[in-house]
Amino acid sequence: MAIFRPFKAVRPTPELAKDVAALPYDVMNSEEAREMVKGNPVSFLHIDRAEIDLPEGTDPYSAQVYQKAAETMNARIADGTYITDDEPCYYIYRLTMNGRSQAGIVGCASIDDYMNGTIKKHELTVEAKEQDRIRHVDALDANTGIIFLTFRGSETIENAMKTIMAHETPIYDFTEEDGIRHEVWKVDASRDEELQSAFAAVPCLYIADGHHRAASAVKVGMKRRKEAGSWTGNEEFNFFLAAAFPSSELAIWDYNRYVHDLNGLTEQEFMDRIGTYFEVRKFDAQPDGSSEKALAAVKPKEKHTFSMYMSGTWYGLKAKPAAYDEADVVSQLDVTILQNRLLAPVLGIGDPRTDGRISFVGGIRGLAELVRLTDNGGGVAFAMYPTTLDDLMRIADEGKIMPPKSTWFEPKLRSGLLIHRLS
Repeated sequence: MAIFRPFKAVRPTPELAKDVAALPYDVMNSEEAREMVKGNPVSFLHIDRAEIDLPEGTDPYSAQVYQKAAETMNARIADGTYITDDEPCYYIYRLTMNGRSQAGIVGCASIDDYMNGTIKKHELTVEAKEQDRIRHVDALDANTGIIFLTFRGSETIENAMKTIMAHETPIYDFTEEDGIRHEVWKVDASRDEELQSAFAAVPCLYIADGHHRAASAVKVGMKRRKEAGSWTGNEEFNFFLAAAFPSSELAIWDYNRYVHDLNGLTEQEFMDRIGTYFEVRKFDAQPDGSSEKALAAVKPKEKHTFSMYMSGTWYGLKAKPAAYDEADVVSQLDVTILQNRLLAPVLGIGDPRTDGRISFVGGIRGLAELVRLTDNGGGVAFAMYPTTLDDLMRIADEGKIMPPKSTWFEPKLRSGLLIHRLS
C-alpha cells in the first residue's frame, strides 16, 4: 500500500512561474546553464546550479555552491518571488507536447516506502551524483526536483484528476520556448482524504525517472532521523517530493546510440560479424535527406528490430532468436540485445557508462541527429525501438536492473514550480 500525501508547497507567484520554471539540473552543464539564465534573474537554475552565480571555474560540488543555493532560495522567498500555501494540498501537473497530454498528481512519497520496496526501482545510482543532491537538499532544507513516479491505474485518482482539470482554473498555465505547455492545478483540501485513500489502495509506485534524486532525498531523510534522535514518522523529512502519473498517461521514447568508430574493422568485416545474431538488410528506399518526416520510414516499428546508419546508408537489423532469452525480462530488452550481441563483442564497448567511444541520443532529438553525428564523425549509429512501460514495471517487480540508458521520458517536469520544505 503506497503512502502519498499532500504538502504545503513553496511555489512561485503565477506571474513569475514561467520565468522560474527550469529544466532539471542534470540535463545541462554549467556553461549551458549560464547561457540559459541570461536576462532571467529568477530562473530556478540560480538555485539548482548555483555555481553559475559564482566565478567561472568554481567547483560545482564545493561548499560555497550549496551555500549560495540556499541564500538564493531564501532571498527569493523573502522578496515575494515565492509564496507558501497555508495548508497541505495535492497538485495536478499536466504537460502537453505535440498535441499529446499527460497528467499526474504531485504530493509527497514516503522514504519508508522507498526502503521497503513499495516504491520500486529499475536503475543503479552513482554515489558521486547522490552526494551532490544530498548536499543540495540538506543545504536548502527542501526537495526541489520532482521525482517522476508511475503506477498502474486507479479509477478514483484518474476520475478526480479529470474532473478538476475540466472544471477548475489552473494556478499556472504557460508554454515554454520549446512549445511544451505546463499547467498546474491546486487541489482543494476537501479531496485530500479521498486521494490519500485511493493511493493507499495502490499496491506500489514505480520510479520512472529521477533515481538519483529519490535516493538522495531518502538519505537526507534518514540523516534527519538520526540527527533528531526521536521522531514520529509524520515529520516532513520522512517524505519526498514526487509526481505520480498513471501508467496509461506515459510514453517512453527511444534512446539511441552512436559509436564513433568501427573498432578497427572494415565495413565489410563489421557487417560479416554482426550477421551472427542479426538479420541485416539494406532499406530498399533510402530516406531523401535528413528531415524527420523522411526518416520516419526507417524508424524501428517493433521490438527486437533496430535501424543502423553507416556511410550514408540505412540498414534494418532484426535480432535472431539466439540473441536473447524471452523468459528473461532483462535479456529480451532491445538495449541488452544490442549491448551484449553487438556493441560489446563487435565494437568493443564493454561498459557503456564509461566508454568515451559511445554517445547516447534521446529520441526527442530525432534520427536526424544520428545522421548528423555519423556524417560528420564516421562510425555507426543505431536507432532503437522504445523500451515499454510493461518491461520497466516487470523488471522492477522482479527486483532487477535495466542496462544504462534504457529509457528516455519526454516531456520533462520543470523544477522550481513546487518545492517541499523538510522542516
